[in-house]
Amino acid sequence: MLRGMWTAASGMEAQQLSIDTISNNLANVNTTGFKRSLINFQDLLYESLKAPGADGSEAGEVPSGIQVGHGVRPVSVAKVFSQGDFATTNRQLDVAVEGQGFFKITLPDGTEAYTRDGSFKSNSEGKIVTNDGYEVDGWDTLDEGWTEVAIASDGSFSVMVNGEMVSKSPVMIHRFINPAGLRAIGRNLYVETEASGSAEEGTPGQDGMGTLAQRMLEMSNVKIVEEMVNMIMAQRAYEINSKAIQTGDEMLQIANNLRR
Repeated sequence: MLRGMWTAASGMEAQQLSIDTISNNLANVNTTGFKRSLINFQDLLYESLKAPGADGSEAGEVPSGIQVGHGVRPVSVAKVFSQGDFATTNRQLDVAVEGQGFFKITLPDGTEAYTRDGSFKSNSEGKIVTNDGYEVDGWDTLDEGWTEVAIASDGSFSVMVNGEMVSKSPVMIHRFINPAGLRAIGRNLYVETEASGSAEEGTPGQDGMGTLAQRMLEMSNVKIVEEMVNMIMAQRAYEINSKAIQTGDEMLQIANNLRR
């Protein structure tokens, strides 16, 4: 009975983390470029009361044995990098990536981060920056007096200055062999880890890289209905595990009252 109570307790703890994950997904349903998180579980160690294949009787070996599990634990909370819906903004410096790829960002301490959020701005120096003012790596500075920006799907970049289109260095994007291994640091930013592998720079539309879409933004890939279903399942799992603890407590109470 005590074993069953601790097993059910591990299930309640796991479902608490599941609700935390779902809540964060729902909170970011309107966050540009946000990628939903998916929690994965793993069963714990088993106590083998009778090993499968053991010699159990004159009839021969035991076909399945007796193994009692000890609950569940979360094994990972991974980002799902499926494509989000596109929203048309008609802002010249808004760019979405269709397919694989990230924009490279330089943080104030000089480290590199990556984002799918292409809602860029220009600062007083004409540099392309994020909403937090972080510089977007590899983008040419806009000339003084510019009036229009053109970014093609293949990354071709040009600026209208005094009525004349001036070509700039093409926009490059980056991808990872295992994007789920990136570490999220907030502000729609990720940093590479050993699990993600090193960033690979490429031209949009070539060698499996995604293409660019100007005047558009990629929205969150969170599906509200799917998250609500997951929430109901987590809630019911939490509830049934609490019932298992309650049942174990009632059984212990019955055992304690045997001598009365």
